[in-house]
Amino acid sequence: MPNNSDAQITRAIISVSDKTGLTDLGQALARHSIEILSTGGSARALANADVPVIEVADHTGFPEIMDGRVKTLHPKIHGGILARRDHAEDQAAMETHEIGPIDLIVINLYPFEATVASGAGYDDCVENIDIGGPAMIRAAAKNHAHVAVVTDPSDYDEIVAALDANAGKLPADLRRRLAAKAYARTAAYDGAITAWLSGELGEDFPETHVTSGKRAAVLRYGENPHQTAALYIGGAPRPGVAQAEQVQGKELSYNNLGDADAAFELAAEFDTPAIAIIKHANPCGVATADDLVAAYRAARKCDPVSAFGGIVASNRPLTGPLAEAITEIFTEVVIAPDADADARAVFSAKENLRLLLTGDMPDPRSTGRYIKPLAGGFLLQDRDAGHITAADLKIVTKRQPSEQEIADMLLAFTIGKHVKSNTIVYAKNGATVGIGAGQMSRVDAARIAALKSSEAAEAAGEPEPLTVGSVAASDAFFPFADGLLTTIEAGATAVIQPGGSVRDDEVIAAADEAGIAMVFTGMRHFRH
Repeated sequence: MPNNSDAQITRAIISVSDKTGLTDLGQALARHSIEILSTGGSARALANADVPVIEVADHTGFPEIMDGRVKTLHPKIHGGILARRDHAEDQAAMETHEIGPIDLIVINLYPFEATVASGAGYDDCVENIDIGGPAMIRAAAKNHAHVAVVTDPSDYDEIVAALDANAGKLPADLRRRLAAKAYARTAAYDGAITAWLSGELGEDFPETHVTSGKRAAVLRYGENPHQTAALYIGGAPRPGVAQAEQVQGKELSYNNLGDADAAFELAAEFDTPAIAIIKHANPCGVATADDLVAAYRAARKCDPVSAFGGIVASNRPLTGPLAEAITEIFTEVVIAPDADADARAVFSAKENLRLLLTGDMPDPRSTGRYIKPLAGGFLLQDRDAGHITAADLKIVTKRQPSEQEIADMLLAFTIGKHVKSNTIVYAKNGATVGIGAGQMSRVDAARIAALKSSEAAEAAGEPEPLTVGSVAASDAFFPFADGLLTTIEAGATAVIQPGGSVRDDEVIAAADEAGIAMVFTGMRHFRH
């Protein structure tokens, strides 16, 4: 049975690399007549604040050696932490060896993660692997029935409040929560070391994969109300929805976060000003233009029905005129690197609209890893950072594509990377005009995109489907000519696809017979 009694705090050890809140904590401990052991910079900071402190070396009777590598790895430290206060043999050992109890451990570790992130050399990274700290943290967490362990400065206020409310004692439930948090911290720390060292060894997929994240929010529910969910931040820093500042609006839902991430990553693909509108993780309209308002209107025109209640992402700071255009219809979330005062004022009138500002754009060419859960395991793969330029295209038809067709094909193919497979994307003059997503048949994807294009044209009062005179992109090769012929029937004049089918010759012949241009990329973009 767990010990549910309060623990009297008589002695603490403090050794922190992050000095935030240190002196205030030290003064509070001194106010409760708690003896403080410390080392190095922590001891100096406490002493400079007139907080009584005893050097660990004076407590153990053994000096720091090996440039400080060995200072807390001593029986008088670990015995004082691990001794069970209600265990007669432990108490006898403490008396025999003159080991005093240590009831509170305040430690945050050497800044290994920050050292790696700074680009430091191999030897500097190794030197910033903490040994004594994790050993004390784990010892204190194991003995949480009698000892409290604090690894996060954000918990100092709660510690002080508990000491003040309980005459220098700490409750059992607090000690258990702190122990769980401590083990999570050492696990994440070891995971970071594992990832770095595996990278140094050139191991893309080490035998054991460790991942961790810090909880940023507990969400109202998951994809559906009967599911629970939370947002965690982890991995390499990347501008995006997880780190964004929410300027206004209701709490973000699980689906809001997923859709906003999809929209922002898509908008980041383009060097020119771009707008992406997402609904249920798939784009329903994307456009690029020198003027963001024009880009937004072109993106919305592609599928105005789906754009209602969608997610809008911009790869440029939001302006007042753009905000006015976006708020013409109901929009769940708007995400961008920044917003000017006029845009913020416009959005503020829509109190339910969530406005997210990231400060920067992610690099679409950067590497990274994604996890996909399976029953009893998970898949781990590189993010799809594949990128095609005009120089990569292989023209396989008799007709050469025009410059505008090439630009639109590259746009459509890039967008297709962000659409659930099977997908067909039609584009014209820098904007999507039809998107068919997530179909079992590539023919159906082409048909659905064309159908939606016809509906959008009717809504806009256009005399013919938007796909007439467009280009079409397929995320993977056409296994038969039927998919290609469907895009031609929709009005496409040029097609971009990976190529590589055993029936490529048949597909090329169909394109030549129809008089359209077709290019191969040699790269596919399945998105499952």
